[in-house]
Amino acid sequence: MKCICSILMVLILFLSPLRSSAEEIGLTIEALPWEQANKLIPKYTKFTVLDTETGLSFKVQRRAGSNHADVQPLTKADTAIMKKIYSGKWSWKRRAIIVQYKDNWIAASMHGMPHGAGSLPNDFPGHFCIHFYGSTTHKTNEMDLSHKLMVLKAAGKLENHLAKADPYELVNAYVAGFKQQDQSILNLASLQKMKWGPILSKVVNVRISRIFMLPAEDITDELYISVPIEIDWLIENEGGKAFRGEVHLIRFSSIGSWKIDSIHFIDGNKYLK
Repeated sequence: MKCICSILMVLILFLSPLRSSAEEIGLTIEALPWEQANKLIPKYTKFTVLDTETGLSFKVQRRAGSNHADVQPLTKADTAIMKKIYSGKWSWKRRAIIVQYKDNWIAASMHGMPHGAGSLPNDFPGHFCIHFYGSTTHKTNEMDLSHKLMVLKAAGKLENHLAKADPYELVNAYVAGFKQQDQSILNLASLQKMKWGPILSKVVNVRISRIFMLPAEDITDELYISVPIEIDWLIENEGGKAFRGEVHLIRFSSIGSWKIDSIHFIDGNKYLK
């Protein structure tokens, strides 16, 4: 019976249009805390990674990692599939993934850059990192924002998370959407529907260098606010560009969700047009 259920889950996942939402693909996908995931897939565990955008999957082995999982593709064929997911170029970009191990389907996030040591005969020069909910990087004791957003995306919880975000959380997530070139994040944070493809093709990297916090009483009952911000962009064929201005946010009731005025934002960052 367990075998039949596993086969049915695979058929549901791969023969239906792939969705990032757990509800849409009909599976229970857990945003399992790192403490539990760490015990479930200890060192040398082999499991499957499913990319939620492409539907491609490959096998890996966990080799190390204390704050997150350091893993390697299991074979040369698995490395080739992973590289295909990243359009043939290794990248630090985060991607929403599902870790499948035994009967567990776990929301997670990976980047696609080989680094450090590697020991498997797989044509992968090092290892890469998989983060679960609550995982941290080597440099901080906090969860990387982009990894967090991707875990929530894989678990089907991103929309609800952004709907409850305060203006500063939403702005940070919005900029992370540009950094990770993830249209789903941008669509959920944006007031308007935008054609993100041509815009994202110009963005090599981006970071918020400074965001100015408004007094709490200035936003509690407001329906429109402008958040002063400083953003550093790295634009394809143009190099570094600095944006010093404001992000405009709107909501339609005092308990409604904030949305970002993307038309105003793009107009202020003319090198994105």
